[in-house]
Amino acid sequence: MRDMHRNFRNVGKIVYGRGALDQLGSILEPVRRSGTGTVVYLVDDWFEGRELEARLAVESGDEVHYLDASHEEPKTEQVDELRDGILSRSALPSAVVGIGGGSVMDVAKAVSLMLTNEGSSTRYQGLNLVERPGVWHCGIPTISGTGAEVSMTAVLTGPEKKLGLKCEWTPFDQLVLDPDLTASVPTDHWFYTGMDCFIHCIEAETGRHFNTFSQAYGDEALKLCREVFLDDGAGRSPANDEKLMVASLFGGLSLTYSEVGACHAISYGLSYVLGMRHGIANCVAFRQLRDFYPHGVDEFEAMVDKHSISLPAGMSDGWTDEQVRRMAEIAFGLPHMWDHALGPDWQSEITLDRLEAIFRRL
Repeated sequence: MRDMHRNFRNVGKIVYGRGALDQLGSILEPVRRSGTGTVVYLVDDWFEGRELEARLAVESGDEVHYLDASHEEPKTEQVDELRDGILSRSALPSAVVGIGGGSVMDVAKAVSLMLTNEGSSTRYQGLNLVERPGVWHCGIPTISGTGAEVSMTAVLTGPEKKLGLKCEWTPFDQLVLDPDLTASVPTDHWFYTGMDCFIHCIEAETGRHFNTFSQAYGDEALKLCREVFLDDGAGRSPANDEKLMVASLFGGLSLTYSEVGACHAISYGLSYVLGMRHGIANCVAFRQLRDFYPHGVDEFEAMVDKHSISLPAGMSDGWTDEQVRRMAEIAFGLPHMWDHALGPDWQSEITLDRLEAIFRRL
């Protein structure tokens, strides 16, 4: 008999506050003692040569890899190459630390798992396919909104699909939430990623897997998003950096016990075919989904206007029929999202032709 309710593992420990990054050394100390003592750092390359670099608790034998997260979504090939390189140079590390946005944190989660699981990460794209627990891993977000810091998924693009490694061992063992680290985020990226959080909550609360547990986190995350992006005190400020960091965490928890929906399905098609980054792909897709989320889209458009955000339009004019068809196929091939958005009979409403029509409006 199939279990009725989800039984999910959450993040192990969380330290929150300005300057929390400086506690990383003491956090890692017992972890080092329990294994080989080495730590692998995966860091957004924007921080290479900057002040954060000197604050990392790097010791002899550790590895620091700077990842370019600005152009493409994380790929299975990238994760496999990182894993193979790490294991070729040393024994199994004691820890993996991911410092960056959602892409870097997803890579860190995936590398942690692949260090102890054989073969390509493409084998494990899906639910509960991972066979062994990974290496202890820590997430340190430097941008707020993705929810990757708390989700039980490491989303990767493979040769055939964009899909996460999702299992009880995916969530981080430790989070370091330091709002100071988000202050340097460019405004457009601050908005796109913040909207990822907003859309998570709208989708989680607008679907058949919605429940009181998810609502408790989602309602608070939406409240904080509105304060950050829509209310009188909206905009960039230290106080709003703190609010958005907490909203990201709560939004991720909301969708963990619910699900994402139509917007994420469409955005996956854009990311897979075009390599479009997840945050802006969500924004581009969401404004075309008024049929699914009318009130959410109204609020989103008000936020776009308030912050004078420019989003691409007319993109489909330059796409081939083959590209549009492939986007539709990718979106169609995410039944768990459509089931949440529309119910078990979703295929009576969602067809490849209808999805193509949505993509052609972008």
